[in-house]
Amino acid sequence: MRLAFLARRIGLYLIAAFAAVTINFLIPRLAPGDPATAALARLGSVDPSAIESLRTAYGITDDPLIVQYFQYLGDLLHGDFGLSFSRFPSPVTEVISGTLGWSLLLGGTALVLSYVIGSVLGIVAAWFRGSWFDRIVPATLLFIGSFPYFFLALLLVYWLGVQLGVLPIGQAYEYSDPAPTPEFFGDVAVHLFLPVLTIVIVSLGTWTLNMRNAMIGELGQDYLTLAEAKGLSQPRIALRHAARNALLPSVTLLGGMIGVVVGGQIMTEIVFSYPGVGYTLMQAVTAHDYPLIQALFLIITLTVLAANLLVDLVYSVLDPRVLQRSGS
Repeated sequence: MRLAFLARRIGLYLIAAFAAVTINFLIPRLAPGDPATAALARLGSVDPSAIESLRTAYGITDDPLIVQYFQYLGDLLHGDFGLSFSRFPSPVTEVISGTLGWSLLLGGTALVLSYVIGSVLGIVAAWFRGSWFDRIVPATLLFIGSFPYFFLALLLVYWLGVQLGVLPIGQAYEYSDPAPTPEFFGDVAVHLFLPVLTIVIVSLGTWTLNMRNAMIGELGQDYLTLAEAKGLSQPRIALRHAARNALLPSVTLLGGMIGVVVGGQIMTEIVFSYPGVGYTLMQAVTAHDYPLIQALFLIITLTVLAANLLVDLVYSVLDPRVLQRSGS
C-alpha cells in the first residue's frame, strides 16, 4: 500500500520536474536579447567579429532549438550547467555554491520560526477564543501579511536600519576575511535578523489562522471531554491532546508555504542585497546570463517540488488515512 502511494507521488513530481526543466530551457532562449551583444554594448563596442568571438567563448550557437534542448539535457544529467556569462569564466556550479548556503540559512530559519511562532499563536487564540487576543492578533497578522515582501522589507530597512541605526541593512556579514569564529557567527546572525523578520512577519498570519481553525475543530471532539472528565489539567489537554492533533493540517500547509516563502525570499534578498539565490538570480537576469538563470530557476523549482514531496510522505506517516483515501 505504502509503496504504491510512494510510486504515484514520485511519478507525479517527476512529471512536474520534467515540465519545469523544459520551461526552464525555453524561457531564456525565447527572450529577446543576446548576452554577447549586451556585454559588448556596455563596453561601447559593436564589432561583429568581437561579438562572434564572444558568442563562441560563451558557447552560444545557432543550432536548432531541439538540438540545443537535448544537448542541455545531456549536460544537465552530468551536472554541467556551463559557464556563467556575467562572471566568465567561472562555472555556474561555482557561482551557485557560494550562494545556496546563504539562501538555505535564510529560508530555513524563517520557515521554522514562522511555523513555530504561528502555531503557538494559533493555539493560544483558539484556546481563548472570543477573547481580545483572538479578535485582534490573527486579524492584525493577516492584515500585515497582505503587504508585499519588498514593501515590508523597505519599511524595516528605513525604520530599524536608517532611522534607528540598530541593525545592518545589507549583505550577510561585514568581515572581509570571514573565519569560523564566534564573532563572525554573531555578525552573520545580526545581518540575518532583518531579512528573517520580514519573511516571518508576512507568513505569521497564515500559520496563526490555520492553526486556530484546526485547534477549534479539535476542541469540540469527545476525547477532550473525556480527558477533562479524567481530571487532566487544562494545559495538558490543550498541548498534549488538542494541539497535537491540530498540527496535522499545518503539515499539509507546510508544502504550500515553502513555495510562498521561497518566492518572498527572492524579493527579500534583493532588497537587503543578501548574497543568496534570489539576489544572484536578479543579477543574472540583468546580465542575460542564460546558464546561471537556468540553473537557479531549476534549483528553486526542484527544491520546492522535493519539499512538497517530503511533506506528502511525512503526512502519510502521521495520518495513515491518507493511504486509504488515495486507494492504496
